[in-house]
Amino acid sequence: MEEKKNYQKGIVVGLAGGILGTFICAAICVVIAINLFVIQQNVKVEEQTTEPATLETESDTALPTEDKLLNEEFMKRVDEIYGLLEENFLYDIDADALRDGMYQGLMSALGDPYSTYYNEEALTSFQESTTGKYYGIGVQVSQNMTTGIITMVKPFKGAPGYEAGILPNDILYAVNGVEVTGMDLTEVVTMIKGEAGTTVELTLVREGEQDYIVLDVERREVEVPTVEIEMLDNQIGYMLITGFEEVTASQFLNGIAELSTQGMQGLVIDIRNNPGGRLDVVVSMLDMILPEGVLVYTEDKYGNRANEFSSNPQSVLNVPLAVLVNGESASASEIFAGDIQDFGVGTIVGTQTYGKGIVQTVYPLDDGDTAVKMTVSSYFTHAGRNIHKVGITPDIVVELDEELRQKAEITKEEDNQLQAAIEVLMQQLGQQE
Repeated sequence: MEEKKNYQKGIVVGLAGGILGTFICAAICVVIAINLFVIQQNVKVEEQTTEPATLETESDTALPTEDKLLNEEFMKRVDEIYGLLEENFLYDIDADALRDGMYQGLMSALGDPYSTYYNEEALTSFQESTTGKYYGIGVQVSQNMTTGIITMVKPFKGAPGYEAGILPNDILYAVNGVEVTGMDLTEVVTMIKGEAGTTVELTLVREGEQDYIVLDVERREVEVPTVEIEMLDNQIGYMLITGFEEVTASQFLNGIAELSTQGMQGLVIDIRNNPGGRLDVVVSMLDMILPEGVLVYTEDKYGNRANEFSSNPQSVLNVPLAVLVNGESASASEIFAGDIQDFGVGTIVGTQTYGKGIVQTVYPLDDGDTAVKMTVSSYFTHAGRNIHKVGITPDIVVELDEELRQKAEITKEEDNQLQAAIEVLMQQLGQQE
């Protein structure tokens, strides 16, 4: 299909134009937004966004008078633009959409892909994602913040997306006929989710296929456990962590306890494709397995520093540890892997991580139904590393075999990265004997 070829060949050029248009629109939106004026936590399930900060500092944020936007000249310009819209715009104006667009434009004009505005619908969707239960298709997605391309990272087994035939690394081109490249990921996730029993049309681009793949996927209730465990051969425990949500810390502790009762001799923790989650949750989990000391600290633009400490003098984990990571391991996942590496209590195996070393805070607005999320600080691992736009370099670099990258399900026997991690543990266990 010629259209798909043009999409693939011209996606960078097209996106550049889209970004330019977005900035122009955002600049206008900012002007109008103030006249009418006036979420988020993490990346989860069908989206990979970012996580909420659990550390907040107080500081004087008052701007100098000459820097304030709310002055007479500014308000005059707002009234002028809005008046021109009312008088001359050809089509009907959707007041709700206009307000949402203006508020989003205000945040978009910051030039920070992690700072955004959430209307009531988007906020509800976000809140659902933190419970581990929602109505959707059961696919974890991520977005490249440079190109705006949205990728299907993992269709959960047994969920509607998996049953419909979605594969890892499929590119999401359109939802219900609307092209989504470059759109805010949370907005796209909201488009995908919906009432149980309804369907959503997804248009995908798949490597090796000349034509678009169009799937009608039924929405159903999806429950996604954030921690899955299995005992492998030679008493090697395997734990998959898909996100750092409210329930993850307790699931993590229960998983270690269950594997220990089965005679676990070594543990592989798999946080590949884990987009992150709550900062307080990953700190709680690290507190269970690391010695006393600073686990992570944050610094805001004023230089204010907030420390999170490990207070647990005795680890619940007393076996050799390996942690699997890849390029989709981000944010809270990188805090987890980075501290394991800094404290020297485990071996990191896989490929370079995503590189997100900044923290967002969610601020509910006065109406109680909407919120803004903004980047407020940088985080640093135990050793003082800020890995933003750098990532964590594994102790042992292992690329996933090429033929496995398009498989919907990879067996543990053929997973060469997992096998490399197991080999590390077996060598350590051999040295202990």
